[in-house]
Amino acid sequence: MTPTATRKLTIIAQDPMVKDRDGTILTTQVSIPAEELAGGPWGYRVQVIDYDASSRTLYKAAPPLKDGKDPFLDASDEKLLGDPGFHSQNVYAIVMRILSRFEFALGRRVAWGFKPHQLKVAPHAFADANAFYSREHEALLFGYFPGRGGGTIFSCLSHDVVAHETTHALVDGLRACFLDPSSVDQAAFHEGVSDVVALLSVFAIDDVVRALLDRHAGRLAVTVQPEFVDVRKLTVKNLRESVLLGLGEEMGDELNAVRGRPLRQSALIEPDPRHYREDPEFQEPHRRGEILVAAMMNAFLEVWAWRLSTLGDGQSQRLHRERVAEEGGRAADYLLTMTIRGLDYCPPVHLEFGDFLSAILTADAEIRPDDTAFRFRDALRESFLAYGIVPASDKNPKTGEAGLWATASARSEGALSYSRTRFESLTRDPDEVFRFLWENRGPLKLAEGVFTHVNSVRPCIRVGPEDGFLLRETVAEYEQQIELRAGELGDFPDPRDPERRGVRKPLGMPDDTKVILQGGGTLIFDEYGRLKFHVNNRLDDVEKQSTRLQHLWDFGEFSNGKSLRRRFSAMHRLRAMDRSCPTPEAWI
Repeated sequence: MTPTATRKLTIIAQDPMVKDRDGTILTTQVSIPAEELAGGPWGYRVQVIDYDASSRTLYKAAPPLKDGKDPFLDASDEKLLGDPGFHSQNVYAIVMRILSRFEFALGRRVAWGFKPHQLKVAPHAFADANAFYSREHEALLFGYFPGRGGGTIFSCLSHDVVAHETTHALVDGLRACFLDPSSVDQAAFHEGVSDVVALLSVFAIDDVVRALLDRHAGRLAVTVQPEFVDVRKLTVKNLRESVLLGLGEEMGDELNAVRGRPLRQSALIEPDPRHYREDPEFQEPHRRGEILVAAMMNAFLEVWAWRLSTLGDGQSQRLHRERVAEEGGRAADYLLTMTIRGLDYCPPVHLEFGDFLSAILTADAEIRPDDTAFRFRDALRESFLAYGIVPASDKNPKTGEAGLWATASARSEGALSYSRTRFESLTRDPDEVFRFLWENRGPLKLAEGVFTHVNSVRPCIRVGPEDGFLLRETVAEYEQQIELRAGELGDFPDPRDPERRGVRKPLGMPDDTKVILQGGGTLIFDEYGRLKFHVNNRLDDVEKQSTRLQHLWDFGEFSNGKSLRRRFSAMHRLRAMDRSCPTPEAWI
């Protein structure tokens, strides 16, 4: 018998607080890659270990899932809430669902942010209102705590919490330097993009959207026929209030300590360029990330409302709620794919939100040149601009479309040498990519006399969403570094303007402080081994390096002589407590 490629497992669709028409917990079955599982579940990429550090208890592993059967299909609410075996299945299935969405979007296997192949997942890791990803422990750790009604709240049963933490682990595998607090945008990016992936993965489940339409039918439904929705009510405002905010209301306040209320806070942020550019409240990382979420989710709502406005017969002014939910799911699923693909087109260091916007736009234009079906690129440009975020690139000189990265040839990188580069090796071998960099360090404008290292080489095969078109690319990233004393920064001039003063030392920094200047780029080669895009933040960009050092100094990066990285547990606590003032304790 031929093994099946996928299997279906029951999960809680969003959160135990979200109920269906009958008042029972809303569940759904999700398709995930099939594999030979050991008890846990324990597969080739995910190992569920039910160890409680608070009580020092290792619970018996859930038995292996065999014969494609779903042991919790049609399980009662009491079974879902009280059976640790289901809790283990729930986290396993959601983690594998998010992993498979990343691999589908990127067209390749995606590694975690550590060497071992398997991510450990502890559904009952500790008695605390928290959940976080730990690179050091190679794990996702989910807490539990007493609820106000006397029961126990399990963060492992919340779809968006599990998806959020899984995204941290995957983004860390794709861009390890994004953990560095290089700027307020990069410090906020991990939280922001993890919220975006979590939210879109929830809205891509039709059952969730359908349930929310049922529960908030008063704002949208036709009075005499509640299964139909009034087209005239399907505005961005009503969709935000009935579906996006409705989801936050359904989940209640129990998990606010884990989520930090990202759904409600982000949805309520009114578009205003001053938030991003000058508002002190949004200069703090966890608040800054909510601007990214707001811009992305408002683009989603705009596209969903526009798609719905094109449906219907023009006379009855009504749509069946199934059709409304289906369109929402399609829009969310496509924007989720765009979001993930954009990660490959980001610079590997010093990321800003404008870089991410250009990355999303370019990645989508490469696989879908015609954007008329969803108009997501226009919606994203408008939504980000409303929050004061402009693309890092003006426009693609070849196509004229705004915000896309310029091709390598348009950036005066057309005189590249390929004569000593071996095509096959270039698609997989970091040494071959380094040779390409070395041979072309002049045209690529790499900083001279500094440490240069190729971090990764990843061949990809991406499938077009409608026509099945295959896009073959190789994505490589490199990093450059030089270590100096603070007193030597002024001797590091801008090569584009030798008369210009060198990198500025932060006010008050001792001259003997060790500092590292960092740069790097992403190289995207086409199927013939020719460079298409070079997305980089240069090490010798004096202004960017000066701004970066000042930010790190202000946030205590050099405290006690240590180079600090973020601890997600601390970041989540700050977000949960609604802390608006940055403190060095958020960085570790």
